[in-house]
Order: sequence, then structure tokens, then C-alpha cells
Amino acid sequence: MTKTSFPVSRLAAALALAMGVAGAAHAAETTRVIVSFKAGGEAARLARAAIAQAGGQIKLEIDGENVAVVLPRAAIAALEKHSAIALVEEDAKRYPMSLTEPSGPPYRKGQLVPYGIKMVQADQLPDLDANAGNRKICIIDSGYDNTHEDLPHVHVTGEDDIGGAGKWDVDGTHHGTHVAGTIAAVNKRGVGVVGVMPNKLINLHIIKVFGDDGAWAYSSTLAAAAKKCQAAGANVISMSLGGPLPNATEKNTFTQLQTAGILSIAAAGNGANTQTSYPAGYVPVMSVAALDENMAWAAFSQRNADVEIAAPGVAVLSTVPMGAGSDSSLTVGSTEYAPGGMDGSPKTNASAPLADFGLGDKVDTSVSGKVCLIQRGDIAFSDKVLNCQNSGGVGAVIYNNVAGGFAGTLGGVATTIPSVTASDTEGAAMKGQLGQTASISITPTNYAYYDGTSMATPHVSAVAALVWSYFPSCTGEQIRQSLNKSAKDLGTAGRDVRFGFGLVQAKAAYDRIGALGCGN
Repeated sequence: MTKTSFPVSRLAAALALAMGVAGAAHAAETTRVIVSFKAGGEAARLARAAIAQAGGQIKLEIDGENVAVVLPRAAIAALEKHSAIALVEEDAKRYPMSLTEPSGPPYRKGQLVPYGIKMVQADQLPDLDANAGNRKICIIDSGYDNTHEDLPHVHVTGEDDIGGAGKWDVDGTHHGTHVAGTIAAVNKRGVGVVGVMPNKLINLHIIKVFGDDGAWAYSSTLAAAAKKCQAAGANVISMSLGGPLPNATEKNTFTQLQTAGILSIAAAGNGANTQTSYPAGYVPVMSVAALDENMAWAAFSQRNADVEIAAPGVAVLSTVPMGAGSDSSLTVGSTEYAPGGMDGSPKTNASAPLADFGLGDKVDTSVSGKVCLIQRGDIAFSDKVLNCQNSGGVGAVIYNNVAGGFAGTLGGVATTIPSVTASDTEGAAMKGQLGQTASISITPTNYAYYDGTSMATPHVSAVAALVWSYFPSCTGEQIRQSLNKSAKDLGTAGRDVRFGFGLVQAKAAYDRIGALGCGN
């Protein structure tokens, strides 16, 4: 199963949650802002009184001088002019922005090694992460499955209900658990995969900002979460998330964290454009682009002058909450195919004659009792599968309309029939097998393949902590500069908008600091 990050949100549900003002009839009448007080206790008291008088409701206490407020839009102008208020700004939204081989030394037998682990040289450092206990990574995301068979349970702490997101050790969207696996999946004989730091020594602190409905968080929530990371003693903050609008409160927070010696790292974004995402676009934050297994730039990865470094982010295999992943198989006649996953498909089986369902853009009862072969294009995957289901079809195979394979998602739309994807060439082959028995099987697993700069970010966060663990006297900014200077240059010579300084390299950074010292 592949999921692209940042995932699509259930916007209607999230909007309902965001409506915090009593008696508000329409979303257009209210908005959420960050209000910053002027210095001094009296100013804070007067500012809070002004907020209450304006009909505002405080939703989050960021710190003693900044609060997130839902209030009538018409009240903003007066608050901006109030003598006790320094700033009123939009509380911008933040969204939750692999090939493998059998394990061998230095990893125990019976595991899979995601391609990104060796690509970033995580396997080349002496004794792997023997010193990792002196570093802490704070993961701000959707939570962490603390029952997972392949994730550490000691040296893991977290915080509940940040911005109303719920318990940190529950991960309803699977995103945060996948990120955590890339960082710390355990080197455990016969079980699962390995992470960049697999010896159960790295300290993890989990801040859950995305609820189990998959909806957005706010920049105020992120700023508050980042400060909680600092309070927990984090050295590295890993953020596989972002949004298109900058925010002064958030920017100031990360500037303060940088001054305090903390290294903040965030996803560049998956918009396939030149737009800057935040927090990745702030100067104190490293912006991470995504590569595939051939070190080629991922077409979805945002490209701009803020991109600082790159890491594996296409088809990354990692942990998801127990049973939340899926393994798909497809046989037509005597031919076994290797289908792509359809995120959201029910985990069930179907076996019936294969029938051509065209683009799947309308109900056609001629496919009743059959497996629908559907071409990609024109309408959403969920609509294609639902049309097959409503036609009486028992399973669906959606094949690509361009070269290559792909993985899809039903976008939260519930279906009852199993569905998978296929490449264009596989689809053409199956067109010659119409009428033969097609068997689809989707079974639950504890692992999944995801795409996104969200998947690249934890590679960099873990490499930073891993290298830093050998040189704990270095500052966060010195580690950052060492990673940049030792990166494998890709694309245009020197720093560029797609790769930044290049592919992050653990061994090269370790060797550089060992030879030249911190920050050189």
C-alpha cells in the first residue's frame, strides 16, 4: 500500500471541529487567529479581556504571550488596534505532509532492509547507533503505535491531546507510525524492517497534532508542540507536515529553538510545483526533498530555493499500526501479477471471470458477478470502484493510462469489494485474458509502502541524530552544516532547487566531522 503525504483531509469534519465560537452560524463569520500580547502581565490581562469582549474563544495557550483564538472576523480590526496586543495573524493550517532486500550484516537475518537505509549510509557507521542514547528525536505527527512488533517501547514518551488531537500512542491515520519506523524500526531477527537507528537506544518523544480523522492541525498547534519538544529535551524535531502560508509566531518559535541548539527538519511538500511549504521554508528549518531508489528526484517533490537536502521518499517501506497495512496479490488465469495497493480497500478476497469495465465511469450490470478491469483516468479511483460494486462486480483492477505502475487511494470512501492497481503493460496483457478467472487477495500486514517528502524527512532526522550521537559536543547548527557539506551532490552542480545540497550521507558526515571537527 502506498500513501502520498501530506494525505487528503476530511475537510468537512475538521471544519466543524474548528468552529469554536458559541452561536456561530456560518464558517465565514469566524476565523482562527494567533494573538500575541505585548510584554507585561497587565498587557496580557487587558488583551485577554479584549478577546473575551470581542466574542473570541481561546483554543490553545501557546505560551504566556501567545494564544490561538476563534473569533468573529469583524472583531479582528479592533483587536489589531488594541494597546495591549502586539500582533493578530492567521492561524495557518498544517497538514500531515520502497524497494527492499533481504537483511544481511550488520542486520539480523529474516528482516527486510528498505532501500533508503543503505542509500543514506546508515549501515556504514561503526557499531551502528551504539551511542544513540545521548540523543532525542521529537516526532510531531499523527501518533505512534506503541504496541507495534517492530518499534521500540522503551525510551519512548509522548504527550496527549495537543490541540485536541487525542492520545499520542494511538495513530488513526498511520502516518506518524510510518515516519517512526524509518527512524527506529528495530533490528530484530525475523521481524519486519530496520530503521536508520535500529538498536532501541534512540530516545523518542511523540507529539500528536493530527487527529485520527486525518484532518489538519494549525500553526499554533505546531508552535506549541515544538516548544513541548524543547521542554522534553529534544535535540532533533522531525516534522513530516506543512502548509502553504507562513506564520510569524511559528517562525519565531523555530528561530528560538535554533538559538537553543535544536535542529528542526521538515518536509518540502508534495505539490509538484515551486511553492514553498512551511515550516520547511523558514530559515531555521531544514527543508527535505524526496528521491527514488535510483537517486532521481521525485516528480511530486516541491522545488524551490528553500530545499536544503534530499532523501529517499518514493516507495518507502516502514511500519504502520498493527494490521493496518495490506498485502495484495492478483492472478488471472495462470498468470501471477504484482499489483499495486489501493489504500482503503477492504482486506478480503474475490475470484470471478475478468470483464472489461472501460473507464468505470458508469454503472453497467453486464459485469455483475465479475472482476472489473478498469482503465485509469477521468474520475476518481473511488468512483470507479463504487461503479463496479454498484454494477454487481466483486472486485476491481485499475490499470495505468501512462507508462509504469502506480498505487492509489480510495480517499476515505468505503467500498466492500477488493481493489488493486496494475501497470499499463499489465493492463494490456489482461485485456487479452478477459473471461479468465481473476483472483484478488488483500491481507492485513503491519507494514506499508508510502510515497512523499514525509517519508524523506525522517531519513534526514535520523541521520542527523545518528551522526550527532558520535559528536554530542557539536551544536545543532553545526550538524546541519556538516550534513549539507557532506551530502552527495545530485542534479546541477552545487545547491539546486530540486536536491538542495544533495542526498544526505551518514558516513560522509561522520568522516567529515571526525577529520575537520564540528561545523567545518
